[in-house]
Amino acid sequence: MCGRYASSQQPDDLIELFEIEKFDRSDPDQTLPPDWNIAPTKNVYAVLERAAAAEGPPVRQLRALRWGLVPSWAKSPDMGAKMINARSETVFEKPAYRKAFASRRCLLPADGYYEWYTPETAPDGPKGKVRKQPFWIHHTDGSPLVFAGLYEWWRDRTRPDDDPLAWLWTCTIITTDAEPELARIHPRMPLVLEPDRWDAWLDPKLGDTEQARALLTAPDPGLMQAHPVSLEVNSVKNNSPHLVDPLPPEEVLEADATLF
Repeated sequence: MCGRYASSQQPDDLIELFEIEKFDRSDPDQTLPPDWNIAPTKNVYAVLERAAAAEGPPVRQLRALRWGLVPSWAKSPDMGAKMINARSETVFEKPAYRKAFASRRCLLPADGYYEWYTPETAPDGPKGKVRKQPFWIHHTDGSPLVFAGLYEWWRDRTRPDDDPLAWLWTCTIITTDAEPELARIHPRMPLVLEPDRWDAWLDPKLGDTEQARALLTAPDPGLMQAHPVSLEVNSVKNNSPHLVDPLPPEEVLEADATLF
């Protein structure tokens, strides 16, 4: 799964990288600060394509969406906190995701993501809980990761139609089996899309389920690497660039040379 990640790129960086045609700079809610500890229900940047006007052609947009997809039929937005990930193997058929999979696909840029490894001889933490070692996983060349995602709208019926908060935009990250090296840390990983698949994935006119599913192929193994990081990342209150710094070997919970 993917339950925490980082994204420090700013709008101008993303506009250039994804050839964005529309970004609302006048809306302060659409400009997000760098975040090295993104947790579920936080707002994140998403790239998507949809018409900017009625009956108009699709336009590539950069928007801030809340992480944790809320289906249109949900009674409460609280449901989104449990829907931060969607499995690539079943996302096209699950009731909560299948409509979004058909035409509301997006890209979610990230510097990298965190995953937690449970050592075989893990020491006990507070209240007897097992202490897990967090890892930072990123591209070997330092370039951004681009996760395959879906987005959805949820209508808050307690608000009038002209209320800007009447519609909640949310998203989820699609996951897949982790590549062998990363599977030693955790069996799942975000599905990273390479640039040659971005256009097709974003195209809202691509309604063929099988064609869309064919795009959900992870990149070749070896393009990402991982290193242990401080337990500070466990708390969402901590948020600074040093969270991704490698942890000195003597501070790692278990010195497992085969894993590191």
